Amino acid sequence: MRRKRTRLRLSKPEFHHNVYVVLLSKAALKDLSILRRNPARDPSKPAIYVGMTGLPVDHRFENHKNGYKSARLVGKYGVRLLPELFEYLNPMPYEHAVQMEKDLAEDLRAQGYAVCGGT
Repeated sequence: MRRKRTRLRLSKPEFHHNVYVVLLSKAALKDLSILRRNPARDPSKPAIYVGMTGLPVDHRFENHKNGYKSARLVGKYGVRLLPELFEYLNPMPYEHAVQMEKDLAEDLRAQGYAVCGGT
């Protein structure tokens, strides 16, 4: 008779997922897709992209800029990361990161940022 194999976890699961925010150039504010999603934006605040990754955020940003699994708007308009808007949240388990991406995008939009991503 065969015994069923089970995995034994000896340590806590590693929290390696992160949310991140990318500053988009001023030219992004002419993109209709951004303007449509943010009708109540504060003109004094920039356009940003909110995302989630299992990679280090600087590697993920490089991937965007190099066209590898890149969001169109980040590849075209991405300037730099805005760590002051996300570093305090990271790292976290995958399930939390999925929800946090949505929550962070919603919170930043409520503060007047023109937000894309965060789906």
